[in-house]
Amino acid sequence: MTIAFSGPVRFAFTDRRGGVSLPPYDSLNLGDHVGDDPQAVRTNRQLAARELGVAREQVVYMKQVHGADVAYAGEPWPDELAPSVDALVTDRPGLVLAVLVADCTPVLLADRAAGVVAAVHAGRPGMAAGVVTAAVAAMRELGAQPARIEAYTGPGVCGACYEVPERLRAEVAAREPESWATTRQGTPAIDVAAGVSAQLRRAGVRQNPTRIADGCTMETSQYFSYRRDGVTGRFAGFVWFEED
Repeated sequence: MTIAFSGPVRFAFTDRRGGVSLPPYDSLNLGDHVGDDPQAVRTNRQLAARELGVAREQVVYMKQVHGADVAYAGEPWPDELAPSVDALVTDRPGLVLAVLVADCTPVLLADRAAGVVAAVHAGRPGMAAGVVTAAVAAMRELGAQPARIEAYTGPGVCGACYEVPERLRAEVAAREPESWATTRQGTPAIDVAAGVSAQLRRAGVRQNPTRIADGCTMETSQYFSYRRDGVTGRFAGFVWFEED
């Protein structure tokens, strides 16, 4: 696990190591929707919370649907009652927001002065639908100012690996031009992380996202990759404010 500190804010990303799940979910699979043994997932989520140094019940997950909806997390909820959204925001210290990925770009946002954080699941459909912009807007409703927002992104599939049909590249690039990419072989591709960066800039976030736990998921075996493996697990990004 990689953890970054920014004052009272914590940003963290897991990889696939250190859990109890068996192949093909080995080993720290945190996704409860991919066919893994439910008890193994529960154990893995407890292990992840322990490594973060937080109580398991303070970590809230989403049921991610590749859309652009955002939910406010005002208190912890059980996993089975997680909202069907692709971004969470909160102004509650100690409440840990989680985002699950296995090729999509995980985005963690924080305005330290306002005490507001967000976790965003930016896959190709969600990025094209504007989930990043929607998350920044939800943070603004809680008092955040885009110019103060710090952005962190974790590992995802890179533009040189994310091959798609030409028609799909054109469709996504029509919504987000900076996502247009080509593979190393010169075939059509999409760069989700580049699209995320462009949308953050347009939303008023001044700094480029900081990449921590860098790497392309398809090229790096320590991360889960749906495009590489098909049946596989999910790793996670976490963001929260430390309680006083």
